[in-house]
Amino acid sequence: MEVKREKLRALSPLTEPGSPEHLRIRQLRARDLLRGDLDDADLAEHVEQAVLTTRLDKLLNWAAANSLFPLTFGLACCAIEMIAAVGSPRNDQARYGAEALRASPRQADFIILSGRVSIKMAPVVRRLYDQMLEPKWVMAMGACSSSAGMFANYAVVQGADKFMPVDIYVPGCPPRPEAVLYGFTKLQRKIMDNADQGWRRRYDAYGTEEWARGGPRSEPSPEAAKAYEDARRSVEELRQSGEPSLA
Repeated sequence: MEVKREKLRALSPLTEPGSPEHLRIRQLRARDLLRGDLDDADLAEHVEQAVLTTRLDKLLNWAAANSLFPLTFGLACCAIEMIAAVGSPRNDQARYGAEALRASPRQADFIILSGRVSIKMAPVVRRLYDQMLEPKWVMAMGACSSSAGMFANYAVVQGADKFMPVDIYVPGCPPRPEAVLYGFTKLQRKIMDNADQGWRRRYDAYGTEEWARGGPRSEPSPEAAKAYEDARRSVEELRQSGEPSLA
């Protein structure tokens, strides 16, 4: 009895079979790959189709941006709107990998400040932030958490960035669920180290500030003047290096 052995490559093309009945062929092709029976051309084509190269930090950032764990937390009326953005059928945050809300800050890495922050509540919010996992991210949802909104009084903090870092601001009173999801996608790009440019840099609009145009407040603070000069210098360096967006 003579046993003849030949490669499966001659019987089936390298492209994937189109029907489930060819599962056995795919299994035998995988066996050939593990045995090392693929020739140079087939191996090069397989590597081109199945292998992706990247950096470890980019892979980690991509995974972190698509697997955030928000904190189950709400402050005021915007918290009800946040529910519509996170768990409603029409606007489902699960599409972006952030539907698993955690009831403990030690299991969360993303907090949405949904509502006004009173002076009494600020230390509590800061404690929750300090207990969250690193790296952690903050979204100020609505006008009240972003800049106190209509509550320009002694009882409300005039912006959450007064006592904790904020990564993304979503204006509105209240913001629509679409605006919250848009802000969330911008936060994802920031996590993946591909943050959107601010509008002054995007449109090369440095110098349009009121104090820079000689307006009523034409004397900026030393910190603001230094930040302005640093921004202008970075834009000039990018333009000289041939940045396409500043051409």
